[in-house]
Amino acid sequence: MPFLLTRRKFLRTAASTVGTASVWGGILTLAGCDANAKRESFSSRPDYHRRAAQQTGPTRNLHIMAEAAEVEVAPQHPYRTWVYNGKFPGAEIRVKEGERLHIIVENKLPEETTVHWHGVPVPNPMDGVPGLTQQPIKPGEQFIYDWVASPAGTYMYHTHVGLQLDRGLMGPLIIEEKQPHIQYDRDYVIVLDDFLPGAPKPLAASGGMMGGMMGGMGRGRRGMMGGGMMGVEMPPYAGLMMNAHLPEDPVVFETRKSERLRLRFLNPSGASAYRVAIGGHRMAITHTDGRPVKPFTVDSFHIGMGERYDVLVEANNPGAWWIAAAPLQQNLPPARAILRYCDSVQGTPTRNSLPDGLEAGHLLDISELESLEALPSAEPDQKFDFVLSGGMMSSAWTMNGEAYPDAAPLEIHEGAWVRVRMTNHSMMLHPMHLHGHSFRVANVLKDTVIVPPMMGRRTFQFLADNPGRWFFHCHNIYHMEAGMAREVRYV
Repeated sequence: MPFLLTRRKFLRTAASTVGTASVWGGILTLAGCDANAKRESFSSRPDYHRRAAQQTGPTRNLHIMAEAAEVEVAPQHPYRTWVYNGKFPGAEIRVKEGERLHIIVENKLPEETTVHWHGVPVPNPMDGVPGLTQQPIKPGEQFIYDWVASPAGTYMYHTHVGLQLDRGLMGPLIIEEKQPHIQYDRDYVIVLDDFLPGAPKPLAASGGMMGGMMGGMGRGRRGMMGGGMMGVEMPPYAGLMMNAHLPEDPVVFETRKSERLRLRFLNPSGASAYRVAIGGHRMAITHTDGRPVKPFTVDSFHIGMGERYDVLVEANNPGAWWIAAAPLQQNLPPARAILRYCDSVQGTPTRNSLPDGLEAGHLLDISELESLEALPSAEPDQKFDFVLSGGMMSSAWTMNGEAYPDAAPLEIHEGAWVRVRMTNHSMMLHPMHLHGHSFRVANVLKDTVIVPPMMGRRTFQFLADNPGRWFFHCHNIYHMEAGMAREVRYV
C-alpha cells in the first residue's frame, strides 16, 4: 500500500530532525550555542565523561522559552497560562538514541523555573531539581542542559519548581530506538492532563475516612472516584484533557483498516491518575516508562502521574471510537480523543458510548508484564522501608513521618544493589518517581510506580550506577510540595 510506505518513510525522516509536530503542537526552535547561557561547571566529573561517551549521533541545538501565553483548550475557551515556546503542552522533542542535546532554556516567566527530563538518566547537574542539582533559572536568565539521548523510550520534560507543572509547563520527549522491536504504521503521542484554569495553590488539610475509602483502588471505574469528598482532597480542576483538548473538542487520530498504531500515553498531570481504554479495540502493552516489554494484550490500564505506557492497536474494527481516560479519584468526565478510520462515514462516536474497558475486561496488573531487557537480580546490599502517610487532618504528606526538606536522605553507595519497600497508609494513591535511575518492579524496568492506597505495597530495586544527589518523590505535585519526597545521596 503506497500510503503505508510513505508513512513509514515519513517516520524515519522525522526522526532525523530535532522535533516533529504532533497533532497538537509545533516544532521546537533550533538555536546556535549561546555563549551567555549559564551552565553548571561539571565537565571534569567522571560520570559526565562516561555519559558523554555514549554519544553516537550528531549534537542537536534546541531553544526552549518558558513564557506566559494565551492558549485555547476548546472552541471559544481561551485562557492565559505558562507554556514552553507558546505551545500547550510544549512541542514534542523527538531525537534518535545516541544524539547529544544542547538545550538552552530561557526564562521569561515572573518567577524562577527549571526543566527536568523525566525518566532519562541524565548526568546529575542536568536533572533540573532546584536547590539539589542546580540553582533555579531566574527571570530573564538562561541555562544550558547538555546530555546524551539514551536509552530509547517515551519520556517527557517538565518544570520542577513548586506547583508550576499545573500551569502547563511540560511536553513529550521521544528518544527513538535504533532498532525497534515492534512494527507499526503510525506513531501517535497522547498527553493526558488535568485542566486548572487559575493559578495552582497548596491544598488544605482534609479530614474523615469515608471519602478516602471511596477513592480506593477498585477494579471498576466508578469505584475509583472520590473527588470532592473528605479524605481525597483534589485541586479545583475544570476538566480533563488529551493533547490539550477538553472532551467537548476532542482531537482526532486517523487510521486505515489493517494498520498497526503505536500510541504513546504520557501522564504529566498535576494530581490525576487514569484508567485508559479504547472503544472497539484491545491494546497490547509494549513499553512501560519507555522500556520494552513482551507485548501483553489488555482492555485497559491504570496510568499514574509521571508514568508512560506505549501500546499497539490493530486497526481491525472500522468506524469512529472513543479513546478515553477516566479519572481514578475525582468526579470529572473522562478525557477523550477520537480514533477514526479514514473511510468511515461516522465522524464522531456516540456521546455516551464510552469504552467497555473503563469498567470491565482485563485491567493490566504490572506483574503480568515481562521485560525484553536483561534484568539484574541479586540480594540487596542496602534496604530502605517507607510508610507513606498524610491527608488526615494535616496538610503534610510524609515518608516515615518526615516531610521534605526536613527529612533524612537515603545514603547509598555506588555499585550497590538497593531495595526500596513502600507501604501506603493514606487514602490516596502515590506514583513514586526516582530520578536518574530505572528500577526493577516485578519483571519490568520503570522509573515511576503507583503505590495503591489503604495499605497498598510496592517494592523496587535499582543499581546505584549514576552518582550524584537525586530526588525521590510522589509525582502528585501537591503531595511532593507538602513533603512526600527524599534525597537519594551517593556517599
